[in-house]
Amino acid sequence: MRHPNELVRGAAWKLPAAFLLAFAVATAALASPSNKWRVQLGGSAKVDGEVELSFTPKDGTASSVVVAIPKGTHENSAARLVRDAIKAQFGKDVYKVETDDGEDVLVKKRGKTPDFEVTVVRNTAEGLRVSLDRE
Repeated sequence: MRHPNELVRGAAWKLPAAFLLAFAVATAALASPSNKWRVQLGGSAKVDGEVELSFTPKDGTASSVVVAIPKGTHENSAARLVRDAIKAQFGKDVYKVETDDGEDVLVKKRGKTPDFEVTVVRNTAEGLRVSLDRE
């Protein structure tokens, strides 16, 4: 027979796991797709790295875009790399993609493409900041 403290310790993980699951479900429900996004880049990469963005159309499946960022890449060059990677991934018919102000990338749906959510999955290019804004 187990000691009562062992039962409490064994169940201790269940509450945080339940909380995390509820948080994930609530976050997904609060996601608000948009027809246009701004990817803002700042600084410069101190190391070779990658930026991974996830594009999720409303009621659709996420697609990842992984962008290699060489050491020393400044924000304007990084924006062009991100722009080109998104264009290569989706072609011309899904999104209109362009740079703006040098260091920003605008991504807008085309035609009947559904509104979409963009998230930063990871950024390993230390020194390069990546942020997102709904437009």
